[in-house]
Amino acid sequence: MDYKGVKGTRDFYPDEMRVRNWIADAWRRVSLRNGFQEYDSPIFEYLDLFTAKSGQEIAGQLFSFTDRGGRQLAIRPEITPSLARMVNAKINALPRPIKWFSVPRLCRAENPQRGRLREFFQWNIDVIGADTVLADAECIYVAIDALREMGLSAADVCVRIGSRPLTIAALRAAEVPAALTDAALAVLDKRPKLSDEAFSQLAGDAGLTAGQIAAVGRFQDASDMDEIRSYFEGREEVKAHLDDLAELFAALETMGVGDYCTLDLRVVRGLAYYTGVVYEVFDRSQSLRAVAGGGRYDNLLEVLGGPKVGATGFGMGDVVLGLLLAEKGKLPDLSPRIDYFVIESEQSLRPKVLEVVGALRQAGLSADFNYRPQAIGKQLKAANRRGAKMAVIIRADVVSIKDLASGTQQDRALDEFLKSPTGAEHMA
Repeated sequence: MDYKGVKGTRDFYPDEMRVRNWIADAWRRVSLRNGFQEYDSPIFEYLDLFTAKSGQEIAGQLFSFTDRGGRQLAIRPEITPSLARMVNAKINALPRPIKWFSVPRLCRAENPQRGRLREFFQWNIDVIGADTVLADAECIYVAIDALREMGLSAADVCVRIGSRPLTIAALRAAEVPAALTDAALAVLDKRPKLSDEAFSQLAGDAGLTAGQIAAVGRFQDASDMDEIRSYFEGREEVKAHLDDLAELFAALETMGVGDYCTLDLRVVRGLAYYTGVVYEVFDRSQSLRAVAGGGRYDNLLEVLGGPKVGATGFGMGDVVLGLLLAEKGKLPDLSPRIDYFVIESEQSLRPKVLEVVGALRQAGLSADFNYRPQAIGKQLKAANRRGAKMAVIIRADVVSIKDLASGTQQDRALDEFLKSPTGAEHMA
């Protein structure tokens, strides 16, 4: 039988694993320097943790199973519900704001497409216990900080920022019945991907009139804060949300990332639990799916049995990000590298090879060698294939340390080298 990997999953051969680790390492560096602490959770949870957050329809979009005890479980499609569960369990013992991050492996029962797989890794940044818009600004800043860390400039990517409360207010201003709010938001979330004709058809099917579609469309197409304020003129109930959005953009500008950010009220986010600012990160040409997405979700902890606590955050997947980095030529040379390759000049010196390899590794240096005896020339070729910086050629009681980039060579007594192998680092 010809065994293959499951559709929508990836095998990480060493070349791919180096890219995955490079991305994850960048995520961790950025998280830690911005004051976030790492957490993780089980790869499966009770199914009702996810249905409580997203409704019963989510059950068809994830991998679920019944365990031997008859319990309904699911492999996590996202980690935010697990985060909320964990925080609720210790809500009174955790100092606020809670600034946590995670890089979990997630699984979703989706139809695989370019940029969307059934199994992937996602960087999650969340701030819990802070109602201020500055928490939203920091999350957006951290996302941009990571993109900058990986070499993506404002010419490469853009954070498109919208507001869920203002979108709902626009529905009310257009006299869309409250009973149609969820259906209308779901349709509006799809608008950027549809033609005007297809959007009008879908919105009409959801119960919106032509006049309502046009009115909400004018709101979504607003290009700046003045235009939004003009749209809501006389509606004092939205003033606080308008002020929040203006404060957010001012904070991002002050933090030095304003050039990455743009107002886009077509960004709604499909998940119903968002309660405030929402945003998505795209490549400038929008030729790919969203690189990241997030927003404020002040009700989630309460929905899952905890107190009502302000919360905000985002997720950034590795699949689309990897495609974007490759397209932009931002992935560095990740060829394998080792410090030393140890070579025997004759087969009788094999014990000395093992002794030197052991000494180098104990000193914290990476070292390798051939398992089978070969001529020096073939061993040097093996050293170059392994990306070794130095070759250590053992000749009786002397070692020749060769810089494989420059070709320079230095001899040292074997006993001296074994006592202080790192002394060879200073030749150059």
